[in-house]
Amino acid sequence: MTATKIEKIEQYKRELIQYYNVLMWIILAVFALIFTFIIPDKMMSWYLYGGLFLLIYTYLIVHKSYSVNVLVHSYIITATLYNFYVMLAFWNNSVASFVWLIPIPLAAYVFFSRKYVFIYGLFVLFNIAAGFIISKNFTFNFQKHSPEDVRLTDIVLVTSNVAVVSLLIYFNDKIRRVEIYHEIQEEKLYPEIQTGTTTEKIPFFAEELFEKIESVMNEKQLYKDVNFNISKLSIEMDINSSYISKSIRYKGYPNFNNYLNMHRIECVKKLLSENDIEKITLMYIYTEAGFSNQSTFNRVFKQMEGITPSEYINNM
Repeated sequence: MTATKIEKIEQYKRELIQYYNVLMWIILAVFALIFTFIIPDKMMSWYLYGGLFLLIYTYLIVHKSYSVNVLVHSYIITATLYNFYVMLAFWNNSVASFVWLIPIPLAAYVFFSRKYVFIYGLFVLFNIAAGFIISKNFTFNFQKHSPEDVRLTDIVLVTSNVAVVSLLIYFNDKIRRVEIYHEIQEEKLYPEIQTGTTTEKIPFFAEELFEKIESVMNEKQLYKDVNFNISKLSIEMDINSSYISKSIRYKGYPNFNNYLNMHRIECVKKLLSENDIEKITLMYIYTEAGFSNQSTFNRVFKQMEGITPSEYINNM
């Protein structure tokens, strides 16, 4: 996933959190006013005013300090528990209070993996089951409401949740469009190419990148470093190591170590041809080329040349 894709999705998720909070401020304020002036219920109105204050206060403090995932996890759990009192208060009058819980799995789908959709779905069901058990075994002194009062609150409740669900679907669509766009771009940039016995996506610039790798390796003779590896080459060239690895495989090398050893063996052969083997040691030759010990050198040389170093020297 590219940085641009991650940043764009992160931006949309933060925008969704912002709009969702504003929408919930409005919804809680409307319900608080209803239970203050239209359906007087002092306990419920203060409960809603308290929730509104906490929602605004915590959002303004933490929305820039915490990651999107932390904010959403915290809100989903808190909102579900906060709704528990409202659900109990209207349990004997209406099941519409369950509607508050519908957006929970949907929010998990927008922000997280399918695993969390399942987890939060179970969490919602657990809260409903707990509400049923508590309402059957305990008696609470909640204020009674007439059918007309319940009808009004149900209408506002369903309308509010339609708005919440619509907001979630709208931003989920925007996020998905970004993902699809980048998937298409990646298909263009990384066509599937057969490398050895496997098929993988290779950058379209693999040929050009390999030429740069060859140039750097030959000019700076990086292979002579005993501890040289693909990470060091990545730092040297300021290029992602996965691009380097794919470009090397694209040119027929099984892996980076095979490519590196090829350079070292070529260096050994060059040193052997330029020096008198009777005046210098074989150890000098293979350590100068980047091999750390003779056993590794012998194994790699035989693997690449088909004969041992001694046989090669004798043939010379």
